[in-house]
Amino acid sequence: MLSLYILFPILVILYIIKFAVIDADFTLYSKKLKRQEFEDKVVWITGASRGIGEVLAKQFASLGAKLILSARNEAELERVKSQISGKHAPNEVKILPLDLASGEESLKEAVEKAEAFFPGIGVDYMIHNAAYERPKAAAVDVTEESLKATFNVNVFGTISLTRLLAPYMLKRGRGHFVVMSSAAGKTPAPGQAMYCASKFALNGYFHCLRSELFQKGIKVTVVCPGPIETSTNVSTEKRLSAERCAKLTIIAASHGLKEVWISYQPVLGVMYLVQYMPTIGFWLMDKQVCMSCTCRCCNRDDSSIDLVSFLLTMTVDLASLFGGRGLRNFYFLPFPSPHFMLPFPNC
Repeated sequence: MLSLYILFPILVILYIIKFAVIDADFTLYSKKLKRQEFEDKVVWITGASRGIGEVLAKQFASLGAKLILSARNEAELERVKSQISGKHAPNEVKILPLDLASGEESLKEAVEKAEAFFPGIGVDYMIHNAAYERPKAAAVDVTEESLKATFNVNVFGTISLTRLLAPYMLKRGRGHFVVMSSAAGKTPAPGQAMYCASKFALNGYFHCLRSELFQKGIKVTVVCPGPIETSTNVSTEKRLSAERCAKLTIIAASHGLKEVWISYQPVLGVMYLVQYMPTIGFWLMDKQVCMSCTCRCCNRDDSSIDLVSFLLTMTVDLASLFGGRGLRNFYFLPFPSPHFMLPFPNC
C-alpha cells in the first residue's frame, strides 16, 4: 500500500511533465500514421494554394493519394502542383478553382467536376481547409459586412459543399470529411468574436453530420489547431509548424478520430480546462488569458502567453479561488481525451 502512495504522485508528476511538452491531445499524440489508408485514394483539398492546405497537398501526395486542389487563385494552385511529388503526381493532381462564397449553383458544378475527375472512384476524402482571414475586432464592433464575409466562407460555403458532395459518398457507402476548424471553435478567442463564432458553428454542424451518417459509412474528423506558423502568418510567439500540423491532421484522419486538438501550451491546456472544468477555465480566461487579443477592453496587442507565467498565475488564482486554502482542495486528475465526450456539468 505504501508503494502505491509513492507511485501515484510520481505518475501524476510524469503525466504533468508530458502534458507540458506535447503538441496534441493525448489520444492523437499516441497514434502512428496508417499510410495504407491514403494510397490510391482521391483527396479533395480546399484552400490548397498556400499555408496548411499547400502542406497537406504535398504530404497526401507523398502517401500515394490522388489529389484535387481547390482555391480561388488558379495560378497559385498551378505553382503548388508543380512542386508536388508522389506516386500519382503530376498527372493525377487536378486543379479545380473554387470560391466558397460563389453560391450553390457554382458549388454544385464544382462537385460534379470533382466527381468526374476520377471515374469509378469519386472523392474519398474531403479536406475542408479554406477559411476567411481572421477579422480582428471586439464583439461589439462587428460589422454586418464583415460578419457575412466570414460566415459565407467559413460556414455557409463549407456546409453547402458538404451537403452537395455527401449524396455521392452515401451512394458509394464510404467517404471522410476532414474539417480544419480551430482552437477558437472550442474556447473563446477575445478580439476574434466573428471567427470564433464561425468555427463553433462549423464544429456543431459536423459533429451532428457525423452522428447522422456514421452508420452509413461516412466519417468526420474535426481538427482544432491552435496558433500555426505559416508563410503568411509570421509571429514571434512559439507556434506549431504547418508541416507538423498537417502531419498530425493526416494521422487523425488515418485513424478516423472524431475530434483532435493540435497546439503547443498554454493553448492546449486552456482547451482541456474549458472542456472539462468550464467554470475554472472560463474564470481564468476572463481574468488573465486573452489569446491573440486586440480588444479595447484590455488594451493589449499581444499574441503570446508565457507558459511559466500562465501556470504560476493559475496556481495563485486557484489558491485564491479555494478560499486561501492553497491547493489542498485541487487535485490534478489525468484528463481524458476530447474523444471521450462525457457530459461534464458546469460546477
